[in-house]
Parts: sequence; structure tokens; C-alpha cells
Amino acid sequence: MNPLSMDRGDLALVLAIRDQGSLAGAAATLDVVPSVITKRLGALEARLGQRLFERTTRRLSVTAEGEAVCLHARALLDGFAALESELGERQNELTGTVRLAATFGFGRRWLGPALAAFQARHPALQIELLLTEQLPDLGAEGYDGAVWLWAVQQRRAADWISRRIARNQRVLAASPAYLKRRGTPGTVEALASHDCLVARENGDASQRQYALWTLRHVRDGSTARVRVQGPLASNSGEMVRDWCVAGHGVMLRSLWDIAPQLASGELVRVLPQYAMTEADIHWIAPWRPKTPRRVRLLVDHLVEQFRGEPWKPGKADAR
Repeated sequence: MNPLSMDRGDLALVLAIRDQGSLAGAAATLDVVPSVITKRLGALEARLGQRLFERTTRRLSVTAEGEAVCLHARALLDGFAALESELGERQNELTGTVRLAATFGFGRRWLGPALAAFQARHPALQIELLLTEQLPDLGAEGYDGAVWLWAVQQRRAADWISRRIARNQRVLAASPAYLKRRGTPGTVEALASHDCLVARENGDASQRQYALWTLRHVRDGSTARVRVQGPLASNSGEMVRDWCVAGHGVMLRSLWDIAPQLASGELVRVLPQYAMTEADIHWIAPWRPKTPRRVRLLVDHLVEQFRGEPWKPGKADAR
């Protein structure tokens, strides 16, 4: 053995003596007789060639060298414990149920296949997915979390956790037939004179906030706002997409939703230098002291599945 080496038991010994303030107290903590503590400490100090504690019949104090050992001992012991816990978890098959919510469009097109793949790798695991346009009260209704198109707002940051799963943009698009008939808008302001297709989703019956489009220039970061109007609006994003493909107007939709139509030429980008950037896909969940392993691994799986943004031009399949 290297004369300067220390093992896990040595670290626990030094911490117990320091924390208890006496050899007798350390012996009680480690469930051994005091003579064992005395012998082990003496052997350790001899091996290190350092005095870790000054001890007299009345008191015990930590030396500078002893403090240096204690400074690192706790982190090292915690690291040992964390490693053992992780290795133990890896040996255990995932069981139980994960309950989560997601919006209809993203849930059906992208999340559903990713969840099925994860469950196939862990056949003892149950996954329950609620597709909805209104975010449930996740904690009160017993959900582990949700895959949603916005992050936790600052006022909820102390009660909720959030992790971005993938980047996404909402972009302007129209069919070639519409642009041939009405012309291609050259500026954001020009959208006000076009037939714009408004999607009123997420359970909000008011059209006003959805008819105000805030767009960001993808290069210089400047923003532009325009209030749009048109003869067609729906609470179904899929309906709006179908209208757009059929040539009824300009829409603002997520890239993940219309990537196949852009790739096929059924739709083309309008004002491609602009996009709504606050549309990233997030995992949101109520805060809890310890997240179950099955949930942690599922979220890691989703991050890995969507890391490359498979809906980007050239990557999306023709679903």
C-alpha cells in the first residue's frame, strides 16, 4: 500500500472524530470500542507522517493537516455514496407509472413515438399521456410533468422546475398558390393587408392576443409587431395548417408542425428573416425533493431524441 494512501474508512474516521470532538464520541458513532479508534487513528497518522489531531487528557483539537483532510473528506464520501446509488439504480429495472401531459399537435406527431420507444426499452414501465391544450394543475392532479411550449414563468420558478428539451421557432408560411394570387409580403407591416390565419389554442377564447404577432429578426434580434386579420380562425392548429396548404392565407406555425410541408414545397417560408423565437419545447414539473429515476431517465431520453431538432429543414421525414 502507498504509505500516503487513504481509504474510505479513513475519511469516515477523521470526520467522525472531528464532528464528535472526542475519540469516545467517534467510537459511538462508528459503533466500535474506543481502543479501536485510538489504534486506527495512530496507524493513519503514522502512515501519513502527519498529526491530524492534538489530544490531551482534557481536550482534542484538529490540526491544520486534519482540517485539510476534513475539507475534502465530506465531498469524497458523498461522491462514493452517489456513485453506489447510481450503480444500484442501473441494476434495477424501471417500474411504476409516469403520467405526463402534452399539447395535441406535438404530442401526437413527435412525443408519442419517442415515448413508445422508451417504453419498449423498459417493458415493465407504464406511461400515461394526456393530450390537451390546457395545462393541467400538474401537482394537484398527480402528473409527473408536462412537455409544453413554454418555460416556467418567473413567478412560479420556486414551485416548478423546467428543462428545455429542444429549440423551436414559429415561422411564417403560405402556399405558393396564395403568394401567386396575393403577392409575397416584403415587410412585417405588409402582413396587416394579407389574409392571415389565426390559431386560437390553449383554451383561450379571446382572439386578440393571437392576432398580435410579435416577430424577431433572426440575425440582429430586433422585434416587430403587427396586428393581423383574416376571414378564417380556429382553435385547431391542424385546421389552420390545412387552410394554409389549401391557399387561404398566411399563418404563423411551429417548425416541428410544418416541416414536411416546407420540405415538399406545399408551403414556403414568408419573411424567412423573421420568426417567433419564444416557442422552445420544455419539460415542466412541480418541484419535488427527489425526482423518481424513471422520470429522470425519460426526460434524458426526450432531450437526446430531440437534440438535433429533427423537424429542421432537411431532417424532418414526411410524416
